Amino acid sequence: MTTFKEIRGTTVESVSSDPTNPEVGQIWYNNTIGVLKGYKSLGGVWAAGGNLGTARYSLAGAGTQTAGLAAGGGNPGNLTATEEYNGSTWAPGGNLGTARRNITGAGTQTAGLVFGGFTTTSVANTEEYDGSTWSPGGSLSTARRLLGGAGTQTSGLAAGGFIAPPATTTATEEYDGSSWTAGGTMGTARYRLAGSGTQTSALAFGGTLFPPEVTVANTEEYDGSTWTAGGSLNTAKSGLAGAGTQTATIAFGSPAVSESYNGTSWTNGASLGTARTQLAGAGTQTLALAFGGLPSSGNSATEEYTDPTLAVQKITTS
Repeated sequence: MTTFKEIRGTTVESVSSDPTNPEVGQIWYNNTIGVLKGYKSLGGVWAAGGNLGTARYSLAGAGTQTAGLAAGGGNPGNLTATEEYNGSTWAPGGNLGTARRNITGAGTQTAGLVFGGFTTTSVANTEEYDGSTWSPGGSLSTARRLLGGAGTQTSGLAAGGFIAPPATTTATEEYDGSSWTAGGTMGTARYRLAGSGTQTSALAFGGTLFPPEVTVANTEEYDGSTWTAGGSLNTAKSGLAGAGTQTATIAFGSPAVSESYNGTSWTNGASLGTARTQLAGAGTQTLALAFGGLPSSGNSATEEYTDPTLAVQKITTS
């Protein structure tokens, strides 16, 4: 039988009281009460937040859990409406210049970026937000919708998506705050994918191939010039959202079960209270925000994710 020392490289520490700042996975023997204990994550949870003022789907998301940004989308027509989240409620912000859905966002609540989307066809429009007003930015080289995005207002990333004539693309573009330039080509052309991270350390995951229309679990990692294959999602997902970094991302949408990425592999986590697709996301892996989406003509539900929930646990043989 393998011993704890062989696994961890150390013996179990015997202490008179529990550590004040234990690490996840740490085990110790409390000799005062004669109990073996450990510190572990109990997993994250999704909880209801304040509803969007305008129910919508295929909208853009940006920002953090306590300073989120929602823009555009459909309900069922194209919208210009922007809303800002303060951690409990959404309030109206400045309207987009171009009403559209199937749009992608990046950046923060006061320095947001939206690009691509659909009006009556795929568009290349980019707009920049300063916390109150949207202004035109440089257009994408390839007009597209339902694409993946990452980065900031001055260092954005656009990947994949649906173009006309009906087809998906592997094209990647990088934004410098004024114009888009070509980046490295993705390994798998797809749309309805999600993205996270930065322009030089990004993650793209899930989505749909076309043709034929097949939902995939593929994950790709970007280093600023080249995409390489990462660990696949446990469940193929399309029309999903994500939040975090290349080595610490959470993916969520339909199905309701969320997954977390550690830079190598995905682990199943808590389920959304409302299963949905074509939603938006913001925040980080441990403090994420999910809002909008389908079914129906648009959803107003907002959910907040908190993880990890850490606790000292008594270790038993059961």
